[in-house]
Amino acid sequence: MADGGRAPRADAGVLLFLYAGCAFKVADHVQSPKAGSLLFCRHLEFRPGERVLEIGTGIGLAAVLAARAGCRVIATDVLPAAVDCARENAVLNGVGDRLDVRPGDAYAPVPGSTFDLICTSPPQMPTPPGRERDDPVAAADNGGADGWALLDRVIEGADRHLNPGGRLVFTLFAFLGLKRARARLQAAGLEPSVIGREAQPFPRIGYERLDHIRAVDAEATLPAIGLPTTVERYVVQGKKPTAGA
Repeated sequence: MADGGRAPRADAGVLLFLYAGCAFKVADHVQSPKAGSLLFCRHLEFRPGERVLEIGTGIGLAAVLAARAGCRVIATDVLPAAVDCARENAVLNGVGDRLDVRPGDAYAPVPGSTFDLICTSPPQMPTPPGRERDDPVAAADNGGADGWALLDRVIEGADRHLNPGGRLVFTLFAFLGLKRARARLQAAGLEPSVIGREAQPFPRIGYERLDHIRAVDAEATLPAIGLPTTVERYVVQGKKPTAGA
């Protein structure tokens, strides 16, 4: 018995996230969706029957929405807690038969597979030297020295995993460079376009890394002095040409 003769609490409660008529459990060590994820989901177009891959699914928000729209979905995450959480949320929302959640990094869990839509709202916060960590919070935020560590690999591998006419869709902080994103998509054989944008509050973790972020902000999107209050966030699409185009 606990002090005072009371039994300790066996259940600390369940954190729920409600969105678009769905209910999502948020497990310990898995982040709730933030502003970037919600912007991302508002601009994803799901077409019934399409094959969809979500990289870095977290609680499974976009993956569940895609499955509810009639897509056949594979979702991946490097965090075991996120994989378990997304699987549970697939069942909770009645799409366990259309959503396959797999552990692993980037395209490693889907060798040889192709999709009509590949989507990700990846960790992309530029990370100063010596600040790298491998805990769950860091895995959801840290994007390598320039923020492009995962995005580069997603873009580079997209052509091999997209069907003709397929789309790669991802979020992008303005300080990572929209021109840079367009150039990398074109180099990968994909036609770039911006399908969504929004001014969002500047991330709290960004203030801790502001000098480093300014140093990698090659397109000078942040004010040179003072503290930024907002940051432009984009939803970027790269489309693979159709066969014969």
